[in-house]
Amino acid sequence: MARVLTLVGSLRTGSTNRQLADAAAAGAPEGVDINLYAGLEELPFYNEEIDVEGQVPAAAAKLREAAAASDAVLLVSPEYNGTMPAVLKNAIDWLSRPYGASPIAGKPAAVIGTAFGQYGGVWAQDEARKAVGIAGATVLEDVKLSIPGSLTRFAEVHPKDDAEVAGQVADVIAAIKAAAEKN
Repeated sequence: MARVLTLVGSLRTGSTNRQLADAAAAGAPEGVDINLYAGLEELPFYNEEIDVEGQVPAAAAKLREAAAASDAVLLVSPEYNGTMPAVLKNAIDWLSRPYGASPIAGKPAAVIGTAFGQYGGVWAQDEARKAVGIAGATVLEDVKLSIPGSLTRFAEVHPKDDAEVAGQVADVIAAIKAAAEKN
């Protein structure tokens, strides 16, 4: 069983990126468990002074435990002002520590997303790939999915019910599964 920790960079319940993560869970092939992580909004901003053994904030410890129990990571990112949302970057910062013992070290990671613009959030996704790679994950550089025009494309259809998107998301999850099994 490949366990995939999925972090969504939008905190809005009805966001198209949350829906995209739901589509990943709904279309996951047999042998894949998608853990749609809840609680990123509870993470304090990373501060080394509070990241002390025995005193790590509960929300950060919970995130690290979820990452340690996973075999791979899927980041689902909207694009805010040309980059990833602060909540997603903050989660990556917490997962990059403790230095030398990151719970995502060496684990396959992929980034997907949707945005209203014509490029589907590629700048944000590129920044997320860069950050999660520096944090220690093994970025699957060839596994990408950027869906433009999110507000119109998904105005009346959920991504899981869009055959093209559902197929593309399933391909991403299959690639993550293969990388996790190889790892």
